[in-house]
Amino acid sequence: MKKALNSLLSVLMLTAIMVLPYFVFAQGTSTPNSFNPALDKLQTVAEGGGYVEPNLAIVVGTVIRAALSLLGGVFIILIVIGGYDWMTAEGNEQKVEKAQNYIRRAIIGLIITLSAWAMWAFILERFISA
Repeated sequence: MKKALNSLLSVLMLTAIMVLPYFVFAQGTSTPNSFNPALDKLQTVAEGGGYVEPNLAIVVGTVIRAALSLLGGVFIILIVIGGYDWMTAEGNEQKVEKAQNYIRRAIIGLIITLSAWAMWAFILERFISA
């Protein structure tokens, strides 16, 4: 029980570390700033370079991309943990079976995640970008 709790806490800590960079609370300007002409020039350069204010589709796309990236990393970690359990099973068939099930479930989850990513890429390419 303690090992499972430690594994869960480790995964949660790694998840938090990977997700935190996506939450940057920097304030942007949506209108030209008449008090600071340097910011107005930066806004003009940004618009000329194709950096526009994010709309709902961009925000949703960023969240989905972050979530799918996070899930891909989690499944790779789960496969490594399952492989470690298998290598340290010392010939115990129950531990080997448990590790194989762990790896099998992680691979199924990875396939589901990759399928979700493929569907999102298709939707983005065909409907949102058009």
